[in-house]
Amino acid sequence: MKNPINWFEIYISDMQRARIFYSTVFQCELKDVPMNNERHPEMRYAFFTGDPETNGATGALVKMDAAQPGAGGTLVYFATDEINAELSRVDAAGGKVLRAKLPVPDGGFIALIQDTEGNMIGLSSKK
Repeated sequence: MKNPINWFEIYISDMQRARIFYSTVFQCELKDVPMNNERHPEMRYAFFTGDPETNGATGALVKMDAAQPGAGGTLVYFATDEINAELSRVDAAGGKVLRAKLPVPDGGFIALIQDTEGNMIGLSSKK
């Protein structure tokens, strides 16, 4: 079965601060994409670059008044080669490590971190 997830949105309140956090921790590029949304004229998007055919999913940081960031919403896990590399960059990027690397039953590992906007996100790796 093909991965059914193809898009996610992480709601943020400060685009510049969130861009710095995600690009620093995951060493990735984010692309600003203008949105012409009549219902939400203040909406701003920064897309994670990548190909959903090879990545399995992609998404964006989204700033809009109607959706606020914070813990308790959907939890998105980011795939990593080895979690400790990303964990080592979290504090310097303005985030917090909430749960250090721990094993899971499938033989992999997870960790939980908080971004600069108060969102909890997960990290996942096989080693």
